[in-house]
Amino acid sequence: MNLRIAVKYDAVEIADSRVAGHDSAATLVRRILRVFPGSAVIGAGPRRCDGFDLLPLEFCDPASTLVVNMDVLDSLEVWRTLRRSAGPDAPDPHVMNFLWWPPSTLQHAVDRAALALSCALVPTFADSERTAHEVSEVVARWTVAPLAERARIGWVNLGFRLDHVQPRADAGGAPVVLYPATSLSERKRPDLFLDVVERVHEQVPIRVEARLVESHLIRDLALRMSRRSWMWVGPLTATREDYWGALARTTAFLATASEESYGMEYVEALAAGAVGVFPDLPWVHALLPVGYPLLYRTRDEAVALLRRAVTEPDACRREVDLAVGGSLSAVLRTEHSDAVFDRALRARVTEWFGSPARV
Repeated sequence: MNLRIAVKYDAVEIADSRVAGHDSAATLVRRILRVFPGSAVIGAGPRRCDGFDLLPLEFCDPASTLVVNMDVLDSLEVWRTLRRSAGPDAPDPHVMNFLWWPPSTLQHAVDRAALALSCALVPTFADSERTAHEVSEVVARWTVAPLAERARIGWVNLGFRLDHVQPRADAGGAPVVLYPATSLSERKRPDLFLDVVERVHEQVPIRVEARLVESHLIRDLALRMSRRSWMWVGPLTATREDYWGALARTTAFLATASEESYGMEYVEALAAGAVGVFPDLPWVHALLPVGYPLLYRTRDEAVALLRRAVTEPDACRREVDLAVGGSLSAVLRTEHSDAVFDRALRARVTEWFGSPARV
């Protein structure tokens, strides 16, 4: 059966007939559209955009459409909406979850139960092995055995476009430290980041850059950060080239998140040559190659490692390469290539639903 893909992400922004933004979600929407040419995006339409159609869910043909739902929690409602459109005697609608965030961020029992039921009844593709394992545990815990046993869960590392990486560039002036997230959510622990970079700045001159989604630019913490003359807080870069250009002149970044499902921002920054300092946490060990040395357990260790990363970046890169078996860049290109993601996503869609149509 040839099905047309329709990507559903309620927070998607369409500007100038294109998917706007450079956060993880926007990148994923664009990537799915690239993997499946002729796909649609669920949204306020209908209208023709640059390479895809923008369609309300009710306008999708249930018989010939596969909805890839990045919102996940409402997949059963998506299924029911398509079912109503198709009629009671039609075959079941086609819906697939794309789980790109860590299930552990759901704290309320209702949300966790909703996720479990969704992933038990709807085939689920996860952004990493860690996420897939975690959602399997949620399904087993929050649903009955007959539902848990029918769950279909696949995964692959999201990866990045190898050809996007730009040559290293001189930042000019003080070393640049990146806040490697687009939000100031509690899970990212921005207070820890701010405390560490302030202590490092007291010892050596650095410039901190933070690029945030619009809604977080007006948060109190963002305003506090922007008042410091050595910190720049602004919106996400306008173009892909600007984004990778900024990474090319970034000296180091400090990861502080307590949990991540994958960590695309970190992988891209490492691929661009920035020195990454990470917390010694399970999500980090799932992301990085065995032996990665720049891990901290305490704030003092984070300060010491970041200070070394900005004062001796070349030595840090050599240490990392030696520790991971020769070349971090080679490991990233092998284990985090978007080509691997593309093949795995196409294979799962074909396995679960048949070959997608090419429009």
